[in-house]
Amino acid sequence: MRASRLLSVLLLLQARGRMTAQELADELEVSVRTIYRDVDSLSAAGVPVYADRGPAGGYQLLAGYRTQLTGMTTAEAESLFLAGLPDQAKQLGLGEVLAAAQLKLMAALPPELRARAESIRERFLLDAPGWFREDESAPHLAAVAGAVWEQRRISVRYRRWGNSEVDRLLEPLGLVLKNATWYLIASSDSQPRTYRVSRILALEPTEQKFERPADFDLAKHWELSAERVQSTLWKGQATVRLSPQGRKMAFLLGPVVGRALREHTPEPDEDGWVTVTMPIETNLHALHAILQLGPDAEVLEPVELREMFVRAAADLARLYT
Repeated sequence: MRASRLLSVLLLLQARGRMTAQELADELEVSVRTIYRDVDSLSAAGVPVYADRGPAGGYQLLAGYRTQLTGMTTAEAESLFLAGLPDQAKQLGLGEVLAAAQLKLMAALPPELRARAESIRERFLLDAPGWFREDESAPHLAAVAGAVWEQRRISVRYRRWGNSEVDRLLEPLGLVLKNATWYLIASSDSQPRTYRVSRILALEPTEQKFERPADFDLAKHWELSAERVQSTLWKGQATVRLSPQGRKMAFLLGPVVGRALREHTPEPDEDGWVTVTMPIETNLHALHAILQLGPDAEVLEPVELREMFVRAAADLARLYT
């Protein structure tokens, strides 16, 4: 542990130049006194690190000195694909490994490229989750990721839609992050299926290894799976009149409906209302979704859905009378 920290101190000074003891302590989450001891140890080992005293002082390496101890471990190299997703790396148990890999990369770069990389990091940030939602709690995510990597079967208790619970022995093939939600693609009875990681209630790793199908392509499988979900969910259509305000609020109906309205919205009538056809999952789902628009949306078809709105409006009138 201490040897790793000494290397981190050395690489930080090489990558960033002068740093105070407090800055090093904050970066490595140790005390300032520990940094003093670490710097003394580096000096005793022959590393040319020296201190400038005063308010603008700090530790730095002798000009021109560069260590060659920047080789990455296997885990650090594997973590680089998550370089733009630090929070998700932490969820997978790779937070510290990713930080170490990035530090080694920065230390290995020549000064001009290092400055360029720092500028990019200061100017661009990827924040994966959408607005108004938080990451789902997935306490078994790190264990699932380990099983994916090691090609080991896992025994899970899983909560299906409708809240029924089942036990499954899974062969985990890959993980997909979609809108801040993790999905596991795993084989059960030789058939790849999709499981929401947050719905795994219990997980027991096994010692049973499995052979990953040579022809399995995670990206292709997810693309086809997403297309099937889309075609399964959006089974019907509804004809709806929208006021000018209703058109502005149509984003509440979700991205699929929003895209359909943008692509097929006719000219408004003299009052500014438009009649549009939008995809719906079920009548009940459409009822709750379109009710968000209040009096700025009128359902024309299907008749069954319009009758549901009549009953809902009557119920609301009784409730608020």
